[in-house]
Amino acid sequence: MKVLNQDIKEHSFKPVYCLYGEEAFLKRSYKNRFKEAILGDDTMNFQSFYGKDLDVGEVISLADTMPFFSEKRLILVENSGLFKREAGTLADYLPRMPESTVLLFVEEQVDKRNKLYKKVKELGYVTELSRQPEAQLKSWILQILGKEGRQISRAAMELFLSSVGDDMELIRNELDKLVSYTEGRNRILPEDVEAVCSVQITGHIFDMISDIAAGRQQAALEKYYDLLALKEPPMRILFLLARQFNQLLTVKELLSLGKGREEIAKKAGLAPFVAGKIMAQSRQFGSGVLRSFVETCVETEEQVKTGRMGDRLAAELLIVEFSGRRNRA
Repeated sequence: MKVLNQDIKEHSFKPVYCLYGEEAFLKRSYKNRFKEAILGDDTMNFQSFYGKDLDVGEVISLADTMPFFSEKRLILVENSGLFKREAGTLADYLPRMPESTVLLFVEEQVDKRNKLYKKVKELGYVTELSRQPEAQLKSWILQILGKEGRQISRAAMELFLSSVGDDMELIRNELDKLVSYTEGRNRILPEDVEAVCSVQITGHIFDMISDIAAGRQQAALEKYYDLLALKEPPMRILFLLARQFNQLLTVKELLSLGKGREEIAKKAGLAPFVAGKIMAQSRQFGSGVLRSFVETCVETEEQVKTGRMGDRLAAELLIVEFSGRRNRA
C-alpha cells in the first residue's frame, strides 16, 4: 500500500494497476482515491466496466482516445476475471497504451501465471489488499476515533474487535454507531460497545451456515430476518456468507492435506480458536459443494451489483437454495 499512497500523494501515476484481494473496504477506498487524485470532479474522462462480460476491444478503443481537456483518462475495470483466464489481447496492448491513460483493475482473485498479470506487474503495479493484522486495525481505529474527538479504553478495543471481527467495512460502520452513541463524551467504554455494536453478526452467520448444513431452511431464514431487524445491510450479510463459505473451502482443502489446527490457522489467516470452529463446521460439507456455494455467492453478488437483482431478495434466495440442497457431506 506504500506505493499506492506515494503515487497518489505525488500525483505520479503508473500506466496500469491491479488491486486484488478480499478486503473490499480497502479496494473501494483506493479506487475512490485514485479517481479523485487523477480526475477530481471530471467525469468526462472516466469510464468504468464491471463483470465478466467485458468487451476488451471497447476498453482498448477508449484507452487509445485522448482525454478531453485533461492530462489523464482513467479507466476502471472491476471483477472482470481477466486475471484468471486468457487475456492476451489486452496484455499485448498495454506496452503501446498512451501515457495519457491510466488503467485500474480491481479484482477478487488473480492467477500469477496469467499473461495479463505478468504484464501489469512489469509495466505498472500489482498489490494484494488482504485482511489487515490486528495491530494495523487498532491503529486505524484510533486514527478514526481521534478525528472524532474520541478515545477508547483497552478493554473496549479488545471487546470491539472480538465482536466485530477484522472486516474493515464492518468496523467502519460500527465505529460510526459508537461515535453517535457517545455524543458529548470523549471516552468509549466496554458497555458502549455492548450497547450499540452488532456483536452477534458473526455468530449469526456461523449458526446460519450450521442450519444450512442440516437443511434447516426455516431456521436459517429466521436468522437472516433477525439480522435485517438489527439493521444489517443485506449486501453485508451476502458478503459475510460468501466469506465464510470461502474460509470453509480453504480449511476443508487444508484438512484433506493432513494439516493440523495451528498450520491451518496460519495458512488461512485465522485465529487458532476460529480455525478450530471452522474445521468442525467444514466436515458438514463436501469440497465440491463448498466450491459450488462459493461460485454461486460470487455470481449472486455480481447480479446485485449490476442491478439484475435486489440485495435483500438475492441473499434470501441464496439461503433457500443452499439449505435445500442434499448430499452435502
